Amino acid sequence: MPTEPLLSLSTVCGFLCVLARVTGAFIWIPLPGIRSGFETPRIFLSLAVTLSLFPEWPAVDASEAELGRLAVWMLGEAALGITIGLAVAFMLEAFVLGAQVTGLQAGYAYASTIDPDTQADSGILLVLAQLSAGLLFFTLGLDREIVRALAASLQAHPPGRFALSRPLTEQVWRLGGEMFGTGLRLAMPALGLLMLVDVALALFGRVHAQLQLLSMAFPVKMLGALALLATTAPLFPTVLRGSARGMEGILRLLLEH
Repeated sequence: MPTEPLLSLSTVCGFLCVLARVTGAFIWIPLPGIRSGFETPRIFLSLAVTLSLFPEWPAVDASEAELGRLAVWMLGEAALGITIGLAVAFMLEAFVLGAQVTGLQAGYAYASTIDPDTQADSGILLVLAQLSAGLLFFTLGLDREIVRALAASLQAHPPGRFALSRPLTEQVWRLGGEMFGTGLRLAMPALGLLMLVDVALALFGRVHAQLQLLSMAFPVKMLGALALLATTAPLFPTVLRGSARGMEGILRLLLEH
C-alpha cells in the first residue's frame, strides 16, 4: 500500500530557500552574547525564525527544483539575507567605531576585558558599545522590522527571482560610508574635550615646570571622557534611530524590486 510522505518535495525546497535567506541575514547581524560565525545559538535562532515564517513559505514547483537549480536559488537567497544583515551590521558598527576612537584617545585602550562576541581581549569602551548598541537595537523594536522584512521579502522575491540591482548596491555602499561618519560624529565631542585637556596640561606644565603633570594626564582624560559619555548617553537612541533610516531605505528597495 503506497504511503504519502509527511513533507512534500515542494515544502522541503521552500524550507531550504527560506533557511538560506534567514541564515544569510543572521550571519552578519551582531547579536549581543552570540559569537559571529556558524555557532550553535545562531543556527538554532535561524531555524526558529525560519519555522516561524512557515505561513509565508513560497510554493516551489517540485518539477523545477533540480539539484543544480536549487543550489543557485539558495545562493540567491543567501545574497538577499546577507544584504539585510550588512545593513544592520553597518548601523550598529558605527557605535563600535566611535567607542574605538574615543577609547584610544582617552587611554581606555590600556584596559582590556573579554569580548563576549569574539572571546578575545578588547577595550572596555568597545565591549560596552557593542552591548549597548545591541540592547538599543532590541529596545527600539528594530528586530521586529528585520523579521517583518524577511516575511515580506518572501512575497516580493520568490526563490530564484532576486538579483542585486545597482540602486540597491549603491545604497549599501552609502550606508557603509555613513557608518564612518556616524562613528566620528559620536567620538568628536570626546576628542574635542581631550584635546582641551592636553592643551591645559601643556600650559600648566609651561607655567610650573616643576609640576609632574604627566602622571595626571591619564586619570583626568579618562574621567573627562567618562563624564562626557555619561552626559551624552541619552542621545544614543536618537542617533541609532537616525542611522536606522538608512537600513529602512535598503529594506524598502529590497521589497520594491
